[in-house]
Amino acid sequence: MGTVQGLDRNQIFMPSSLDESIAADNPVRVLDALVDSLDLRKLGFPEPSAIGRPSYAANDLLKLYLYGYLHDIRSSRKLEAELLRNVELIWMLRRLKPDHKTIADFRRKNPKPFQKAFREFVAILDGWGLLGKEVFAIDG
Repeated sequence: MGTVQGLDRNQIFMPSSLDESIAADNPVRVLDALVDSLDLRKLGFPEPSAIGRPSYAANDLLKLYLYGYLHDIRSSRKLEAELLRNVELIWMLRRLKPDHKTIADFRRKNPKPFQKAFREFVAILDGWGLLGKEVFAIDG
């Protein structure tokens, strides 16, 4: 009796869209839509500069950070690595691959806008009834 064999790595397949890789009810779609609905200017994120090399959009980097926080990935180097292998992130950032320094600098340069964005994120989730609002206390 033979063994189950994988596909030939050099085989060319009909391309399927990246969108087909993410289920319609995947939470990453909610995160994507949620960040796109935020007014980032109102939250304090800077506008991209008209001079020099084009920068990454603030909403894309914010999506990356929120995804990282939701999945306990805090390191910019780990987020950079996930952009190469995580299909959800590849879909959400549309194959953008900012390096770890860009990711870290975005967080470092925008502390107040991040706080406002997280508050807005929690308020939206609370409005949708997705927060349990349970209190836990631990006595050392």
